[in-house]
Formats: sequence, structure tokens, C-alpha cells
Amino acid sequence: MTAVDGETVRPVEAAGEVDEPGWEVDPDDEWGVAVITTVGRQLKLRREAVGMRAGEFGAAVGYGEDLVYKVEGGKRIPRQEYLDRADEVLEAGGLISAAWEDVKKVRYPKRVRELGKLEGKAAEIGIYECNSVHGLLQTPDHARALMEAAQPPYSSDDVERMVAARLARQAVLEGDPAPSIHFVLEEAPLRRPVGGTMVWQRQLERLLEVGRLNHVTLQVMPTNTDAHPGVDGKIELLKFPDGTAVGRSDGAFSGRPIAEPRDLRILELRYGTIRAQALPPRESLAFIEQLLGET
Repeated sequence: MTAVDGETVRPVEAAGEVDEPGWEVDPDDEWGVAVITTVGRQLKLRREAVGMRAGEFGAAVGYGEDLVYKVEGGKRIPRQEYLDRADEVLEAGGLISAAWEDVKKVRYPKRVRELGKLEGKAAEIGIYECNSVHGLLQTPDHARALMEAAQPPYSSDDVERMVAARLARQAVLEGDPAPSIHFVLEEAPLRRPVGGTMVWQRQLERLLEVGRLNHVTLQVMPTNTDAHPGVDGKIELLKFPDGTAVGRSDGAFSGRPIAEPRDLRILELRYGTIRAQALPPRESLAFIEQLLGET
């Protein structure tokens, strides 16, 4: 499997399967496997109860017979439209459609769900991103353009799954109460017109929207600044209401999660130095506005 910004996906699928609705189930995701297996079993029992063959049912719902077998076998995560159509065809009175409430909780990779839960529980989040706009700040088109540029290429299905997962994580920006979130972004990625001029403009506008939220601080690290502790890679720090914390850094700790107080102090020192060297929030927003005016 491959990971992009913490989002684990499967390799490109065989030809003829990439346009089918639904995502592959990660066999290492025990909860996800259990949920999707149960939903698939219920679909199969209801189909057989009305005397429909898999091919006949597939034709009725508008999808291939192979996908029907995969969903019923717990190997494919059905999308909401598949369940809604199955509910109509099998006259289930809304019971199959209701399964979406369980499916949607496991439709994203386990690692992404766990990261989203941590971010949702945090009282304070600190992020330094050096190579791109951070995932919590990306627009759908910007995220899609980044993922479509990967080599070897992802299937279109994998791209859409990663985009959906990334956008789902952005719910933390609208929490009530929302955590205090601090972003430091390097200047260079902000000048890169990922996806073309219109997509780039919308991304810069999105940065301004989020940067003006009262619980968000957004700073830009100018390219012409001196060396700083972030040259080794990105840093993330999450602090929780009970006083505990977790962090990770590409350089010093090889991207692995850390929770030891000594290690956390090192990350806090480095992150604090980065924030001190970056442009202040007001100047950072003015800088982004200037970039937007140049597009």
C-alpha cells in the first residue's frame, strides 16, 4: 500500500475496475472489515430472499455483477448511491440505505480516521509544512491536482477517495469548540500554481478564509529568511485538554508519532523557533493577498 499525507491507499486496480463505485477494504482494518462484511452479508441475504441472481441485481442497480459479488463478500466499500439504489430495487423500506451510517464511519483508511480523531480531540494544533499547502487547508481541486501528479499514478478511484478523506479531516476547522490551530507554511509552495491559475487562485483565497478564523493563526515563512529548524521537514504537534500531547517530525524522529515529554519539548522548541522566524499573522495574510493580486 501507498501513503500520501497520511492517507493510505491501495495500488492502481486492474483495468475495468477503476470506474466502479466503491473502495477496496483494507484487510488490516479490523473494524472496517467487520462493518463492510456485515453490510455485504445483509445485502446478499436480501437479494436472495427476493430471488434475484447477482447479475440480475447488478443490472437493476446499474452496476456490474463483479462489483455486486465484491460488495456482498465484504471486499468492496459501497458508496451511498449504491446502497440507496439497492434499497429501492430490493424494496427494503430504507433499511439498506440506513446502513450508510455505519459504512461512512469506515469508508476512509484506518490511519486517516485515527488522525482525524486525534485532531478532533485536540485543544491545540501546531503545524509547520514545508513542501506543500497542508491538507487541512487544501481545496478539493488543489488536493486532486497534487494526487493526480503522483508517480506511479493512482487510479481515479483512489484519487477521489484520498480527496474525500482529506476534506473530511477539515471538519476540525469547524468544531464547536474548535481547537486553536497554528499553521506555518513556506513561501515557495504558495507560489506554485498547482492545477492551473484558477485552482491556484481559489487555493490562495481559501488560505485567506481560514487564516481569518478567530481560532486559526496562519504564518508564512519567507524564502529569503535564514536557516531554521524546519529545514529537516514538516512538524506537527497536537495538545489535548488533559495535558497530554503527541507530535511528529520528518527530520529528528523520522515521521513516527512521539509522546515522550523530552521529545515533545524538542519539537516545541523547534516549532516555537519556526513561528518566531516566520512573518507575523497580519503580515502573512497581507503577503497572501499580494500573491493573489499577482495571479
